[in-house]
Amino acid sequence: MQRNRLRELWEADKPALNGWCAIASPFATELMARGGFDSLTVDIQHGALDYSSALPMIQAMAGSPVVPLARVPWLDAGYIMKALDAGVLGVICPMINNRAEAEEFVSYMRYPPLGQRSYGPIRAAVSMPGYTTDRANAEVLAFAMIETKSGVENLEDIAATPGLDGLYVGPSDLTLGTQEGRLPPGFDREEPEMTEIIRRIADVCAKNGLVAGIHCGGPEYAAKAISWGYRLTTVSGDNRYISEGAMATVADWKKANGL
Repeated sequence: MQRNRLRELWEADKPALNGWCAIASPFATELMARGGFDSLTVDIQHGALDYSSALPMIQAMAGSPVVPLARVPWLDAGYIMKALDAGVLGVICPMINNRAEAEEFVSYMRYPPLGQRSYGPIRAAVSMPGYTTDRANAEVLAFAMIETKSGVENLEDIAATPGLDGLYVGPSDLTLGTQEGRLPPGFDREEPEMTEIIRRIADVCAKNGLVAGIHCGGPEYAAKAISWGYRLTTVSGDNRYISEGAMATVADWKKANGL
C-alpha cells in the first residue's frame, strides 16, 4: 500500500494545497486532479452530490498523484467507513464539539485494535495494492472540523484526542457559531476576533503535533494562513472556478466589444 503523500509533505515541513470538489461530475473531478493540487476533497456534506456520485469522483482521481479525501455529511459511522472503503486516504468530519465526539470519530477511522472500523475495503483494496489493516491505520488521516462555539471552548481537549491527525477550520460556520450572528459567514476572515480564534487553532495544533487545515477563498489568504502555521490550505473549488471563470470571460467580452 502506497504512502500517503500528504504525510510525506508534512514530515518534510511543507504545506499542502487542497482542492474542493462539490459538483457531481467525475470529469470535473478529473480536470481538478490534473490541476496540480496535492489533494482533493469530495464534499459529500454540502456538495451537490451523494455517495453514488462520490465513488466515481474518487475513481476519477486515480490517474493522478493527487491524494483523495472526503468531507462526510456528519459524525456518522456508516458514511465515514463507506468513504474509506471507497478509497479516500483522509476524512474531514464536520461539527466536532468535544473530546467525546472526536474520540468517536477517530474510532470509526481505524480497524481494531485502534478503532472499530468494519472490514470491507471493496474499492480501497483494489486501488491500493498491498492493502492491509495495519497500513490503512497508519496512512488514513482523521481531520475534525472546528466550527462551533463548543468546538472552540473544548479546543484543547479535542486536540489531545489520541489518533486524531488534524483540525480543519470551516470559517463560515466558525463565524456563525462564535459571533452569534454579528458577522456574516464567509472565508478569509480579517476581523481581529476571528483571526485570534483561527491563529489559536493553529497554535493548539502545533502544541499537540496535529496538522492545521483551513478553507480559504484565495491564495493570498492561504499564504497568510501558512505563515500562522496552517499546513493544509484549501483554495476555492470546482463550482467557484467555473462560476468565476465564466463571469470573467463574459466581462472581458463585453469590455472588448464596448458593452
